[in-house]
Amino acid sequence: MYFDDDLEFDAEVDSILRANEYTQEFNGGAIKSYDSNQLASNSPIEDTRAEATCLMTSGYLAGVFDGHGGGACAQVIAKRLYNYITACLLPHDTLVDYLLALSKQEPVKLIESFNDKVQFVDDVKEIYSNSFMRFLRELSEMDYKPNDIQKAIEMAFLSLDEDLSREALPKNGETINLKTMSVAMSGAVACVAHVDGTNLHIANVGDSGAVLGTLSETNNWIAKKLTEDHNSYNQAEVDRIIKEHPQNESNSVIKMDRLLGQLAPLRSMGDFRFKWSKEIMNDVVVKHFGDHVVPPHYHTPPYLSAKPDVIYHRLTPNDKFLILATDGLWDIMTPLQAVRLVGEHMKGKVTLSPLKLPKKNMKLIEINEMLLQRKEGLEMKPRDSNAATHIIRHALGGTEFGIDHMKISQLLTLPDDVVRVFRDDITITIVYFDSEYIRHCPA
Repeated sequence: MYFDDDLEFDAEVDSILRANEYTQEFNGGAIKSYDSNQLASNSPIEDTRAEATCLMTSGYLAGVFDGHGGGACAQVIAKRLYNYITACLLPHDTLVDYLLALSKQEPVKLIESFNDKVQFVDDVKEIYSNSFMRFLRELSEMDYKPNDIQKAIEMAFLSLDEDLSREALPKNGETINLKTMSVAMSGAVACVAHVDGTNLHIANVGDSGAVLGTLSETNNWIAKKLTEDHNSYNQAEVDRIIKEHPQNESNSVIKMDRLLGQLAPLRSMGDFRFKWSKEIMNDVVVKHFGDHVVPPHYHTPPYLSAKPDVIYHRLTPNDKFLILATDGLWDIMTPLQAVRLVGEHMKGKVTLSPLKLPKKNMKLIEINEMLLQRKEGLEMKPRDSNAATHIIRHALGGTEFGIDHMKISQLLTLPDDVVRVFRDDITITIVYFDSEYIRHCPA
């Protein structure tokens, strides 16, 4: 039996879990909609997320960004990266026209973002704008192929990272800019999806992950992890880093499962105290922040790269959705668990709205089939309409017997100085594909 206190208690939990949820629907194209949500552990949260449609090319971008050493780097990357990616995908003539329009201060945009809550202050906005213009001019003079999407995305990641470095370092005796330096001294890992028709590209730097939810011909859910983590559990990644440095550093490059004993991800954007030369570290960084910011055994930098792995997958009608999530989720839930939860949520979600016949003059057998599916869905009717919230609820309180609401409440009310021991920031975006569009989409 429920009492008033129980109902208030559940409402408070729901309010916390749903505070950052967002849903966006689309008409036409390979993507039907997406759900996203975030649950903070750090205060303020160090994760962020970004979604956008490309305006001058076809395509859609979605990504999750997990910051460390503060949230500055993750926020800046999430706000800027998609412009760099989209610029790298422009045909040369379009790029030149875009550059000309910008030089005339015409209001042209490469992307349309959704649920964008980050605004830059004017002084850094000008710095970032100047960097992007410089990048566009350099890009327009390069001999590159925008139809090589893997190379284009890789170039975008590395170019933005180079700009973060350039913006942070003082020029010609200028004083240090603490805003751009705070971005450079913090860092972020990123997992970004680019969807264009049936073409799915995933770019990954660090230990966030992308998982494809596929429904087999026998109606079983299959979880396909599209990314590999760049951390010490990935032996190939460890071997790569060790080979890049002299043999006498082989025992110090990775210590206690961390880069130089300090950084868990073995690739990331920002984190320039693992990238800058010893001269820059001594002349700029140590002078302003002290020698404690220089990692131990810092002999032959750079030790860290922002180069992404870019994975290609051709979508089929059986590919139903893509889950992008930071390691706060993957540390406590397997890819298959997450895929099954979203699959069950898809089936049960239809019961959250009144029954509507999709077309007139339906045959009795079609209506009967629809009612049977709805009956099955009622048994899985979810508490949350947003699938990202549904996953977070199960990640916190899921047991083999169902949801333990008391456990969720305890995890949501831990003090700030304790909560990080039990869970990390969690950010999830679920992109739903339109199977019929994909089925008829030309190759």
